Amino acid sequence: MSQAQNGKSEEAGTQTEVVGKAKRRQHPAEYKLRILREVDECKGKGEVGALLRREGLYSSLVSKWREQREHGSLTGLSGHRRGPKVDANAVELARLQRENKQLQEKLERAELIIDVQKKVARLLGVPLADSDPSTGSGQRLSKDS
Repeated sequence: MSQAQNGKSEEAGTQTEVVGKAKRRQHPAEYKLRILREVDECKGKGEVGALLRREGLYSSLVSKWREQREHGSLTGLSGHRRGPKVDANAVELARLQRENKQLQEKLERAELIIDVQKKVARLLGVPLADSDPSTGSGQRLSKDS
């Protein structure tokens, strides 16, 4: 078929429109408070609807903002962060666990070094002084006595 027979051009059929992904709108707290003041000032019939159409808002959204304002939470008027909430105790616990693990590894290395030193002293025939745990006085006694 030719272009004259079907009345359409070949180019018109191959063009496609690329639609961008919709993004969630985020409104700052100042904007929300300004809109709520304007809604409160509306007296006449249809003024609130005109305001909502002009701003591109839904009445349910304004109702939610009004509830948040009544609860006195300006933080509620700003956007909420998504995802897991950070707990201060959990952060401190994780830090202490890391520190504990590091200290345990350091202790294991120190004990290993002490064991090696004891073995080297035995090989060289150097007498070692041990503390007597039964006396509790911390006096050093030689191994030979």
